[in-house]
Amino acid sequence: MRVKDLPLFKRPREKLFEKGPQALKDYELLAILLRTGYEGKSALEVAQRILSQHSLEKLFSLSIDQLKKLKGVGLSRAAIISAGFELSKRTWDGNSLHAITSITDILRLIQELRTKHREHLVALYLNARNHLIEKQIISIGSVTEGIVHPREVFSPALKLNAVHIILSHNHPSGDPSPSLDDIAITKRLIKAGKLLGIELLDHVIVSKENHYSFREDGLI
Repeated sequence: MRVKDLPLFKRPREKLFEKGPQALKDYELLAILLRTGYEGKSALEVAQRILSQHSLEKLFSLSIDQLKKLKGVGLSRAAIISAGFELSKRTWDGNSLHAITSITDILRLIQELRTKHREHLVALYLNARNHLIEKQIISIGSVTEGIVHPREVFSPALKLNAVHIILSHNHPSGDPSPSLDDIAITKRLIKAGKLLGIELLDHVIVSKENHYSFREDGLI
C-alpha cells in the first residue's frame, strides 16, 4: 500500500505535522527522507526493511556511496539522508542526541542551578530513548507542595509527547537533603505520572557542591 493510500493519522508526514518529530518511530522519520518507495513498496516498507538490516547507529555511519547501494535508496535519496545525518552531527550539543542514563548526565544538564540564589524547579522532558526533548523552568521561588501542582509539570510533557520526566531543583542553603515538601511533591508527581503514562525517572536536588537523587536513594 502506498503511503498516500493510508489514513491521514498513519502517514508519517501528517503525523509529524500534528505531533512533532519526536512522536515518530525511526522508520517513519526515515520514510519522510526517502519520500517514495519503489516497485510496489512504499517508503515506509523500504524504511522498515533498511532498519531491519542496519541499526540506526550503523546507518548513521554509512558513506553516501554505501547509502546509495541500499535497495530503494539510490543517489538522490542517499544525498538527502547523508545531508540530514551531517546536520545532526554538526548540531550535536551533548543533549538532544545523547541518552540521559546516569546522574552525571543529569547534573551536566542542570549545572547552572548550583549558583542560583533562589530555588528554581526545572523539568527535563525526554522521549522513549531518554533523549532530551526540552528543558523548562517550572517555577522560581520556594518549592512547596502547595505551589508545585502536577499540571505545571505534566502539561508541557503532554504537549511535547514526552515519555519520561526528570525533575531538579536547587537548595541555595547548601544542603541538598530533601525537605518534607520535596518528598511530598515527588510522591504526588510519581502517582500523577502513573495515571498519565509518563514516568518520573528522578528528582535531583543540587547545592553549590553536592547533590541528592531520589532514585539513587531508592525512593523512585
